[in-house]
Amino acid sequence: METTSTKQKFGTRQLVLIGMLSGISIFMGITGIGFIPLPWMKASIMHVPVIIGAVLEGPIVGAAVGLVFGLFSIYQNITTPALLSPIFMNPIIAIVPRVLIGIVSYYVFKFVKNTFHKEKLGLTLAAIAGTATNTIGVLGLTYILALDKFAALKDISNSAVAYALTAIGTTNGIPEVLVSVLIVVPVVTGLFKIYKRKK
Repeated sequence: METTSTKQKFGTRQLVLIGMLSGISIFMGITGIGFIPLPWMKASIMHVPVIIGAVLEGPIVGAAVGLVFGLFSIYQNITTPALLSPIFMNPIIAIVPRVLIGIVSYYVFKFVKNTFHKEKLGLTLAAIAGTATNTIGVLGLTYILALDKFAALKDISNSAVAYALTAIGTTNGIPEVLVSVLIVVPVVTGLFKIYKRKK
């Protein structure tokens, strides 16, 4: 039977993890180390702390870290605006996909772990699903909510927006998936050993 003290410690650990991972995400954004330079683009790893928090401590922790990530994204686009910043200041586009990263990652990991009993496979698929949720969510909501604005900012026709967003999703999404897997799997595997618990 779980005691009140045990519940309190578990809740404290979740809060500490939310604070720590949120701080890491913000630090990566401020310093620029959340973007890994590749020959043709910068691969974002800003969403990785969200995935890590979700698979370590569940969907609530993942969603909370994702919320902080989304709010910080709005802040960045306000304080250091770029061409598409007016779109990414929209709370729905900036926050909803980031919150969903944690929820999707957790349940993908849990399903694979419980069904196939393959922890590393679960972590791999959770990293892929979380990254895809971020990319598809942001770009999909941009198409649904800000098609006209995106076309105007990029100086393209409305009919070309879908092609442009697909190109962004492909060129950015694939490297970001690979980077996420390379970080999430070893980091979480090591943390699981420290936690001495099974997911």
